[in-house]
Amino acid sequence: MNLTFHMEQLRVCFMNFINYVYFVMDEKTRDIAIVDPSWDLLKVESYLQHLNGDLKAILLTHSHWDHINLVNPLLEKYNPQVFMSTNEIDFYHFRCRNLHSIKDKDSIQVGETEIKSLLTPGHTAGSVCYLLSDRLFTGDTIFIEGCGFCDPNGGNPIELYNSVQKIKREIDDFIQIYPAHSFGKAPGFTLNHLMDENIYFQFTSKESFIKFRMRPNQKGLFDFK
Repeated sequence: MNLTFHMEQLRVCFMNFINYVYFVMDEKTRDIAIVDPSWDLLKVESYLQHLNGDLKAILLTHSHWDHINLVNPLLEKYNPQVFMSTNEIDFYHFRCRNLHSIKDKDSIQVGETEIKSLLTPGHTAGSVCYLLSDRLFTGDTIFIEGCGFCDPNGGNPIELYNSVQKIKREIDDFIQIYPAHSFGKAPGFTLNHLMDENIYFQFTSKESFIKFRMRPNQKGLFDFK
């Protein structure tokens, strides 16, 4: 596969929150998109300097604070364009400068690299994944080991079930999955691995999925590694 981009990932921490931030740089133009910038501005800027490119876009999978808290500092210094799903913007009233609302299957151009949006609600009202030629950035919709919880404010287990089915239906099994959190397995396993090992991909009954996802007294929801 002839890729037009270079990708790097950065593990950042704040208290018990451990997030993965992703950088996608177009090889020809050196334009950069960053996915869910959070927590450590110095580290993020150090990676931008290391890549020696221009930050052109911020891609937000959803509006939870641990995914957006560096948006304004990066806007102030680099003035990139910011992308978030229309549903997420409207439901949570998210606002920032240079904000673009996107819908399912919209295309975002970063240099000569095309990034497509995949609307995957359920964790939040308007969660979205971002698809490149061989990898999918999933935010908190799906992890290598599981899937996101359904936020009582706008999350919905029925929609999350539908979003998992959509990923199974529309994403090739060789695509590598890059979530915003890890519970022990490194980002980058293929969808084929998740189909075999992730319990949420095993359910074919919506009712069984919902019952398991919403079971009481769950532990370890924030035991990020």
